[in-house]
Amino acid sequence: MYDYLIVGAGLFGAVFAHEATKKGKKCLLIDKRSHIGGNVYTEDVEGIHVHKYGAHIFHTSNKKVWNYVNQFTEFNNYVNQPVAVYKDELYNLPFNMNTFSKMWGIKTPQEAKDMIASQIADLDIEEPKNLEEQALKLAGRDVYEKLIKGYTEKQWGRPCSELPSFIIKRLPLRFRYDNNYFNDRYQGIPIDGYTAMVEKMLEGIEVRTNTDYFRFIRENPNIANKTVYTGMIDEFFDFCYGHLQYRSVRFESEVLDCENYQGNAVVNYTDCEVPYTRIIEHKHFAFQEGSKTVISREYSEEWKPGAEPYYPINDDKNTVLLQKYMELAAKQENVIFGGRLGLYRYYDMDKVIEAALDCVEKQI
Repeated sequence: MYDYLIVGAGLFGAVFAHEATKKGKKCLLIDKRSHIGGNVYTEDVEGIHVHKYGAHIFHTSNKKVWNYVNQFTEFNNYVNQPVAVYKDELYNLPFNMNTFSKMWGIKTPQEAKDMIASQIADLDIEEPKNLEEQALKLAGRDVYEKLIKGYTEKQWGRPCSELPSFIIKRLPLRFRYDNNYFNDRYQGIPIDGYTAMVEKMLEGIEVRTNTDYFRFIRENPNIANKTVYTGMIDEFFDFCYGHLQYRSVRFESEVLDCENYQGNAVVNYTDCEVPYTRIIEHKHFAFQEGSKTVISREYSEEWKPGAEPYYPINDDKNTVLLQKYMELAAKQENVIFGGRLGLYRYYDMDKVIEAALDCVEKQI
């Protein structure tokens, strides 16, 4: 008999298990995958920390969360500075003075502002009806055509003119020569990888991998007083109202016999003709050396049952559907729903940890 059965060994589940155990509760943590860590799991390939489920760069302005994760690992000083490739042109991201200088041959912030303003004025868009019009009104035609349109259409699998405008409520246009993607004060990646960080969180806690929750609970119906569920909320209720929609990601990874393939950890491909959205070169996240490198090409795809769900599609249809499931969840006295899938919400890592800490405080 356990106080808590925690379903999912990602960040939410691991933080909850760690804190509940500290408070004297007996926890059992299970995960259907063969490993802990959820989507932040890193594995060793040729001595390189490979982000198996896509790049995860920790960033936060919450000092409490920063101090919390530093209990379990030491972070390097990696700063995310992605670049974008459009046809034979290369641009810095996020959109900043380096981007604008390369695009228009200008030098000063005022020149860049004037160029964007003149393009927006020519478009004569008053109330954007879709994502395309929203992006054009915010950034002008050149930035939209070269750096937004193709990437966004690949990411969502449909034309920008058919996507809702709220997806791009704002675009960060920086009129400084600053390639730091995040504005957060604290940023980095665990020196030993995320898996080692989660292992440290789970020291002394019973963990069972390769364990499907639904089969397990049928065989052990009274295993715990309460359940912390971080899987898909609609699956918990057997999809009784239908499936919530996601975008999924397919990764093609390969080991290359070269020291340095692309010179940067993250390179986005914003041209529609290139089928993948970006290439990750994992060794650059950890400043690792060696004669080989590992790259991963990312392909955005429609989610289908059985595929990995990555990004919730928070449109009107799914918002209505989610509300129905949340009403069912509220009636579950002994089940706590949390995390990205349990709440059908896109979470940065620091926000997941903050939510898990808050949840433990409320529960215990």
